[in-house]
Amino acid sequence: MNYTKEKADLFIRQNKALLRDDYRLRFHLMSEYGWMNDPNGFIYYKGNYHLFYQHYPYRPYWGPMHWGHAVSRDLVAWEYLPVALAPDRDYDRDGCFSGSAVERDGKLALLYTGHIVTGPDNKNDYMQSQCLALSDDGVHFEKFAGNPVIPVSQIPEGASLKDFRDPKVFERNGCYYTVIGSNDGKERGIVLLYRSADLQQWDFVNIIAQGDSRLGANWECPDLFPLEDRDVLILSPERMPAQGNDYHNGNSTVYMLGRLDTEEGKFRYDSYEPVDCGFDFYAPQTCEDSTGRRIIVGWMENWTTEIPTQQDHHWAGAMTLPREVVVAGDKLHFLPLEEIKRYRLSPYEVTDVELDGERMLECSGDCYELEAVFEALDAEEFGLLLRKQGQEETVVAYRPSEQLVRFNRDRSGIGPQGERRTNVALQNGRLALRIFVDRSSVEVFIQEGEKVMTGRIYPGAQSVGIGVFARGMCRLVSLRKWDIRV
Repeated sequence: MNYTKEKADLFIRQNKALLRDDYRLRFHLMSEYGWMNDPNGFIYYKGNYHLFYQHYPYRPYWGPMHWGHAVSRDLVAWEYLPVALAPDRDYDRDGCFSGSAVERDGKLALLYTGHIVTGPDNKNDYMQSQCLALSDDGVHFEKFAGNPVIPVSQIPEGASLKDFRDPKVFERNGCYYTVIGSNDGKERGIVLLYRSADLQQWDFVNIIAQGDSRLGANWECPDLFPLEDRDVLILSPERMPAQGNDYHNGNSTVYMLGRLDTEEGKFRYDSYEPVDCGFDFYAPQTCEDSTGRRIIVGWMENWTTEIPTQQDHHWAGAMTLPREVVVAGDKLHFLPLEEIKRYRLSPYEVTDVELDGERMLECSGDCYELEAVFEALDAEEFGLLLRKQGQEETVVAYRPSEQLVRFNRDRSGIGPQGERRTNVALQNGRLALRIFVDRSSVEVFIQEGEKVMTGRIYPGAQSVGIGVFARGMCRLVSLRKWDIRV
């Protein structure tokens, strides 16, 4: 098939009436039709947040990657724009893979990976290079005549000649830099750093970071940015082994706090931490907005799990809620954005409830925000039951003796099951949860963003009950719930 942006836009217009609405989210970004994965080109540009995404517009399955495009003024309500990139050149004929955006002289520039298959095995026979596209209006993009701007010949010794992708571009000290994900050919991830004066001619600086067996076999979607007085490196390692309660998804996402030396080309860090401790979070990207906030958004899926909407719904994939990244000591916290509060409706509240056993609340819904504060007292376990009806329920629970949060979707509906766990301490004997439920998604912010757990669920339409429970005595200090309508 000869892919073009125009063909993709026409196909979407002609077919989007076929979409089934059963599990479509109300306040998250999805593809207008077809497949979505990684967020790309996340940037605040001329008064709008632009978010591009890996996109196969023709089917709800991964295919030759295009770049979908949407804009928002508040990161909650989104408007779709024309497809920004299609795989229509020799250097990207099998996919316009992930990349990023930067503003230069008022123009919006996209740096992305051109993917070409070089042999009969498209999973192993391929080559990747970095390419540039430019736009005067932030909507219509033209690929640079001199592409690729970082060809395979600029891959350094010690880096994979195949896995060379996902450039994240940034400015520092009057220069442009980009970090690119790769591996050393020996099942260890690496990040490469390149420098440019004009986005067109690039020089290799160094391998700024390298992993070991604990940090996966290949690093995807690196993102490097300053935050307060440090630098943050975010990575998505492939085939990362589980470590305690963390990294049970096969492909995970980590952050490292450290410092980048651009002259030497080294990023120095002491440790790494998960960005999200749930089921469905991968390949995030960040941007800084006009207020100086650092905002992160991730793909709310995982490569290893089933997506029920692929069967006959004509769409698959969604983005997480955008989250603010803040420094808290030697860790990062991730917070819901203030903008979401503008969409609250129909408030419900209960306070000071002694709890031992299960209690259904006099509220319900499938698109809402919920804040709950529990005081542990003598309870062995306590928590929330979401999207509940009969045997269907999604459980968010806490065990004080283990300082353990459980997110369980064994009875959440037709989709994938399982449980994810993370350790969080009580604060003055209390646990604070802020949860967003949006039809087929749950995002749990724990103790003011100290940890976040994200997961997709696919319950029946009648499963809208909300309950609380405890084994042993605890106190529900307060619970507030709002419907979210966009």
